[in-house]
Formats: sequence, structure tokens, C-alpha cells
Amino acid sequence: MQSADLTLRLPPSMRLPGLEGGLDAFHREECLSWEVDERSGTVRFLSLVVGDHEQLDDLAADLDLVSRYDVTPIDEETCYLYIEMAFRPEEATVMGTFDIAGLVVVPPIVYTGRETLHVTVLGEPEAMARLLDEAPAAIDVTVERVSEHQRRSETLAGRLTARQFEALEVAQELGYFDVPRTGTLAAVADELDCSESAASTLLRSAESALVDAAIAR
Repeated sequence: MQSADLTLRLPPSMRLPGLEGGLDAFHREECLSWEVDERSGTVRFLSLVVGDHEQLDDLAADLDLVSRYDVTPIDEETCYLYIEMAFRPEEATVMGTFDIAGLVVVPPIVYTGRETLHVTVLGEPEAMARLLDEAPAAIDVTVERVSEHQRRSETLAGRLTARQFEALEVAQELGYFDVPRTGTLAAVADELDCSESAASTLLRSAESALVDAAIAR
């Protein structure tokens, strides 16, 4: 079984309408769960959103497609968004891209703009090939990464090796990531029983993997 990170770029016709100029205050939406109710013609989403709560509230209230929504703040810049809205043919086309036997979508689906979403899928090579072959022509699909699936889940931290995990844990315990920094690279290297150069490489590789995952996935 393989794991793949994909970036999808949607044409204007498949983007959620009514949001032009209203997303400047939003940085990221992670769609954690979704359900399509074909009988009522609605779709339900639960998302984690980084951005302005009040503006999100206003946008949801102004969208004719939305029949119900709830904004639950977590902190000043992050909230949960539950929304029920009409299930348009456009959403059916996007979701149908992944409706392939032997293929599983790994939440969250991450939106970094109206036109761009990032998704991780699991499946056999044949299912992966069908996804790319049968994706709607209007949707631009870019494969960012393909690898053999491992037992560790494809979370942000799931991209790290055991040694990178250890390096991050040691660095955190010693105050290397404190602001201002209270721990030194030499102390981290001593605890890891390696050179400062090796410790630096471990930390920079781990940080790079997490930054890439946080921004692109």
C-alpha cells in the first residue's frame, strides 16, 4: 500500500462562491470530517480554521448555500467550524475525484485558499494510477510525495524518523526551542551522544519536515 500527498488546484467554477475578497484574514482550513446527505442534498463539514473568527462568522451568515453553521473559538486565532450547506454538483465533482475502489482519504483535507487544497491518500498502486488518470480535466492534480505506507499515521509528526523524534524531544526538554532560547546545541548534542553537526542536521531535518507538512499538507 502506498501513501501520497496531492495538491489540487480548482478552477473558478468549482470554488465556493461568495467569498471574493473575504478570505484575506484566513490562513488555513483543515477539514476534519465530512458527510454527504443525498436525501436532503446537503453536505456537513467540521473544520479547524486559522483566522479571524468574526469575519468567518460574517462570511458563513452571508452565504446563501449555508443552512446552518456554528463557530467555536479555541483561541484568538483558531476555531472549529461546523457547517451544513447545499451539496452542489461542483462539490460532487471534487469529492468524486477520490471515489475510487481501493483508495482512502486521510483527514484532514487542508485548504490554503479558495482554489488550493492538499490531501493525503492511501491505496494500492493501481488505485493511485486510476486517481491520476480519471481526475477531472478541470482539476490540476500535482503529486507532491509518494512512498510506501508505514504504520505510523500520516500526521505532521508522522513524517519524522525515530531519531528525529528523539532529537526534538531532547531539544524541547533542554530549552532549545524556548523563546528566548535557554538550551544550547552543545547540550542537545551531548544528550544525544553525537556531534553538534549531527545534532544540528537532525533538528533542521525534523523542522523542515514539519514546516513543509504544516504549510503544504
